[in-house]
Amino acid sequence: MMSALETNFGQTPSQTVGPYFAYGLTATQYGYPFDQPFDATVALDGARGERIRLEGRVIDGDGNPINDALVEISQPDGTGAYPQSVDEANEIGFRAFGRTGTGTDAQNRFVFHTVKPGAEAEGSAPHINVIVLMRGMLLHAFTRIYFSDETEANAKDAVLQSVPAERRKTLVAERSVVGGAVTYRFDIHMQGAAETVFFDV
Repeated sequence: MMSALETNFGQTPSQTVGPYFAYGLTATQYGYPFDQPFDATVALDGARGERIRLEGRVIDGDGNPINDALVEISQPDGTGAYPQSVDEANEIGFRAFGRTGTGTDAQNRFVFHTVKPGAEAEGSAPHINVIVLMRGMLLHAFTRIYFSDETEANAKDAVLQSVPAERRKTLVAERSVVGGAVTYRFDIHMQGAAETVFFDV
């Protein structure tokens, strides 16, 4: 007979394969009749920093885009600062966090509207923190996005430099300018020869 401490309560959502993401975390995006507190818009009017579009796909080991992944990002604004409260976030027009799924875009992309972050500390390169969730993964994956036009800062960033040299490129988003709009492209490869570097957090 099991004691109270040995009672089996079953698996929690993080121990099962889901996906629950569309329904529970990105309801509005997927057309469910619920609100979602965060979406793909990180920078609102007045946010400090260069406006950018961050886009990419989550790619499986066979090179195919994944249509039910969920991508979350967190970052400081263009000055390297995070808002310290909801009121401050509303005041400066910067939410610091974004969340979107890949299932409503025709090309299965994630697309965020934000600003290019500033460096958070001396010796740190501008970067965006990323979490990836998808069907079949028991635990989410953590990675970072650095920027192709920050070569000097990237060379001094301790985290990026801790990655083997031949794999650092998997953490760097490529900049392009189309019609005056700045876009950074960053594909997340979950497996395979081009696998993105993930961090044990």
